Amino acid sequence: MISTIVVNQGRECVIDLEIATGRANKARLNRSPVRSTREVVGVLRAVLFAPEDLALVRGDPADRRRYLDELATVRRPAIAAVRADYDRVLRQRTALLKSISGARHRADPSALDTLDVWDGRLAEHGADLMAARMDLVNQLAPELEKAYQLLAPGSRSASIGYRASFGAETADDIEGGDRNLLEAALLAALSARREAELERGICLVGPHRDDLDLRLGGQPAKGFASHGESWSFAVALRLAAYELLRDEGSEPVLLLDDVFAELDVARRRALAMVAESAEQVLVTAAVEDDIPEGWDVRRVYVDLREDDSGRISVVRS
Repeated sequence: MISTIVVNQGRECVIDLEIATGRANKARLNRSPVRSTREVVGVLRAVLFAPEDLALVRGDPADRRRYLDELATVRRPAIAAVRADYDRVLRQRTALLKSISGARHRADPSALDTLDVWDGRLAEHGADLMAARMDLVNQLAPELEKAYQLLAPGSRSASIGYRASFGAETADDIEGGDRNLLEAALLAALSARREAELERGICLVGPHRDDLDLRLGGQPAKGFASHGESWSFAVALRLAAYELLRDEGSEPVLLLDDVFAELDVARRRALAMVAESAEQVLVTAAVEDDIPEGWDVRRVYVDLREDDSGRISVVRS
């Protein structure tokens, strides 16, 4: 059980979370049970920097989609329902594609009619999700550019865009994130790729195959950025998210998990400047010297100990 009291837009809230292995997690808000744990999302806003964030630049598209969707959900908890609706439709449509992917079933009019229905639902929910993502990317773009210049002044400019799975030829039509245009583009792409989908038995079009277009000086960050540039870009993505949440009137908690070890002195100072202005900051470091000098912080030292059964315990000193 985890319990905490947070202040959200001037209002004090009590959150209780019960995390249990093998059964559904439970949550209470102000001592009252909630129907879904999604109802407490966004009450406590936090931004986490961690070494694993390098995957935002160098990892798979799924890492970047997760970054975008999690931030969108924190800002607008209703996005969680949009994601759930899309994922449900995607699973059911994929199952149908697998069942009719053989040549023997493709001539079945009823199966293809059912696929048409699922095409419509996928386009409907997919357009909602893509519109939310694109709106967020448009807001992130200027914050990302500023954050990267803060970390790496004088270097190449950083930019972010949205890359849809139905190709660059429709980029001009969907750039503004118009929901109706997105739905129409998804339906057209599903129709164009139907034979390929039936051949492979998988869904080849939709926001589950989209990606973020991260660029440095006009070149893709993935594959062209150095290790230092990639890490600075990853930190800049988190800083941009932090600034967006901050601008909405609810000061987020800033969590820095052993992040200074990955930065040089100049980048440490730049990140420290942002952290010093935060209302609440939690920092972890394996080496104390990694923490920038001059910080007036309360230090807590812990040891991780493993017993004979492999269980890890935290010992505070």
